Amino acid sequence: MSRSRLSTALTEGLLSLLEGDIKIMRPDVDYEVAELPRERVFIDTGFKPAAEAWETAGYKLGDGAAATTIVVVPRAKGLARAMIAEASKSGLVIVDGQKTDGIDSIYKECRKRLGDLPTVTKAHGRMFWFEGTDAFADWVDTGAQQGEHGFWTTAGAFSDGAIDRGSALLAKALPEKLPSRMADFGAGWGYLSGEVLKSPNVQSLDLIEAEALSLNCAEMNVTDARANFHWADATKWTASQPYQGIVMNPPFHTGRAGDPGLGKAFIAAAARNLTPSGNLWMVANRHLPYEVTLREKFRHVEEIGGDGAFKLFLASKPIR
Repeated sequence: MSRSRLSTALTEGLLSLLEGDIKIMRPDVDYEVAELPRERVFIDTGFKPAAEAWETAGYKLGDGAAATTIVVVPRAKGLARAMIAEASKSGLVIVDGQKTDGIDSIYKECRKRLGDLPTVTKAHGRMFWFEGTDAFADWVDTGAQQGEHGFWTTAGAFSDGAIDRGSALLAKALPEKLPSRMADFGAGWGYLSGEVLKSPNVQSLDLIEAEALSLNCAEMNVTDARANFHWADATKWTASQPYQGIVMNPPFHTGRAGDPGLGKAFIAAAARNLTPSGNLWMVANRHLPYEVTLREKFRHVEEIGGDGAFKLFLASKPIR
């Protein structure tokens, strides 16, 4: 097994860690930490599945200060910048990421401000490091912003700049009269939930969202007293009592890679959490092969609309 960029830098003497705690910001569950002293490491992440996985592996969770901070670059550039600004309060900052997530662009921006930086490139990515600095003060997270559409969103939340087209299509296809007990699996910043709550029949709506950044925005966007917010992995969610209806626009990326298995897990979780006569309203990218899974989990499945990029489904009566 080839060594990670971090392992290479440490074992070859290119990089020395400072004494004290080591914070790792938003690492994927498979991020390589074997060369780090476990007792000094803590994980800072707002993504529930990652938080659970790292905690299960015996690592502490937290968001406090540390002597060394490792920034694992996310795809959202605004979030990456904010993370670097936060990390720069540490004595040593290590920035690590994949080319597909924009690490080279971030590296160039940091070099413009700091000059030449030590770096390791391998495995389609780059890692570089520098001493703590105030050079990134203008990158500090400014929190959620209200867009022209009227909703509060933030960098790192899905579709942070606009209403997602697939969600908008699904909202238009929902019946005027929805069941009384509803849920939104993968609720994001709350657009679909707001549309569901336009139905006076709805008495309660659970928003299930794994990304804390998105859920925080949902709490700002959805102020209806019928809404309940849960920071949770929808694929593992078990409701206190079954829902009569679920809406969802499931994600299809696990980290950088497209993963239809994630959407299939959402479908299975929906079927598990519905009453015997419950309904699932779902939107998916047209190229994703969800029909087989839907028919394995529901007695009745029909396509109820869409466009060239998205398809809408109504699935009824889950198979136990």
